Amino acid sequence: MTALPDWMLYALGSAFFAGLTALFAKLGVSGLNSDLASFIRTVVILLVTAGIVSWRGGWQKPDSVAPIGLVYLVLSGLATGLSWLCYFRALQTGPISRVAPIDKLSVAFAIALALLFIGEKPSWPVAIGAMLIVAGSIVIAVF
Repeated sequence: MTALPDWMLYALGSAFFAGLTALFAKLGVSGLNSDLASFIRTVVILLVTAGIVSWRGGWQKPDSVAPIGLVYLVLSGLATGLSWLCYFRALQTGPISRVAPIDKLSVAFAIALALLFIGEKPSWPVAIGAMLIVAGSIVIAVF
């Protein structure tokens, strides 16, 4: 049996921890302003990430980061922050079982954006998978 590639293990870890995120966020946002809840989560992420970068010796001089890379990372941070604010507000008023699958439409959006803007090549498995994600999210959200 072939071992899973590293990227797949990290992707599965991401999915698992995202599932925990939904559960813990739903429990934590109860009775709290959702924007403040997002802020608290962000501070924790900042501290944990800084600790990991320090532990791995990954700090670099700011001038070693390409300016265009920095622009894209800032844009990614802005998009992440807006996503989290929306996600926490949705979790505050909606059930995890409906909010989380709709949030995972991000997979279909990411595929479409990658095809449109960075020239990733489409394939039938990717197209079918994206359509199934969209269909599943619609079924869960509407029915």
